[in-house]
Order: sequence, then C-alpha cells, then structure tokens
Amino acid sequence: MQNQPNQNQQNQIANPQTGQLPKVKGPEMNDRDFINDGLSTCKYITDSLNIAVREASYQQLHDDLLQMLMETHQSSRQLFEVMFRNGWYKLEAEDQQKINQAYQQFSNYSSQFPY
Repeated sequence: MQNQPNQNQQNQIANPQTGQLPKVKGPEMNDRDFINDGLSTCKYITDSLNIAVREASYQQLHDDLLQMLMETHQSSRQLFEVMFRNGWYKLEAEDQQKINQAYQQFSNYSSQFPY
C-alpha cells in the first residue's frame, strides 16, 4: 500500500517513492528539490523566530512573532507530510530497548522537580 509507511531491513520508516522523479538528476530543480528547500527554509526561520519571540520586550511584537512562529511550524509540518507521503523523507526507527532506556533516564529526572 502506497500511503502506509513500511519498515525495511535497514530499520527505516518510509513510503515508496511515487515515481515522479527522474532516474538521472540534472541541474534543474524538481518537485522534491523545491519542497526540500521550503522545508529547510522553514526550519531556519523557526530557529530564528524562536529566539526573537523569547527576546521580544514589547508585548505586541512578542505576540506577532509568536503567531509567525506557529504558522511557520505548521508550514514545516505540511511540507514534511508531503515529502513523507511521496517517499522523499525517510525516518530511522529506533530500537525499543534504547527508547525504554531514555524513558527511564528522563523519568528519573522528574523526581528532582520541586513540585
């Protein structure tokens, strides 16, 4: 099934590629290149906006920047979903034992909180 992520032997989670991309890549940009560029730009902008929101001293500026940050995060998510759906973005599945170890480690930190 094309819309269902699958896990292959290399422990990757990905959809099959849609076949829209050429077999040999030339210098021109294709759909994946444009979307990947947009996603990279959104990531850069969210990093910068996060700093700006945190350091804004004027309330209205803070609110406007926060709105921009949320919208940019939403755009990033939408671009990621398009790339993943088309098989252009792969995720690496983590070993369950490592997940359990990290969970235990960070669960123990909660005992240090004052509340």
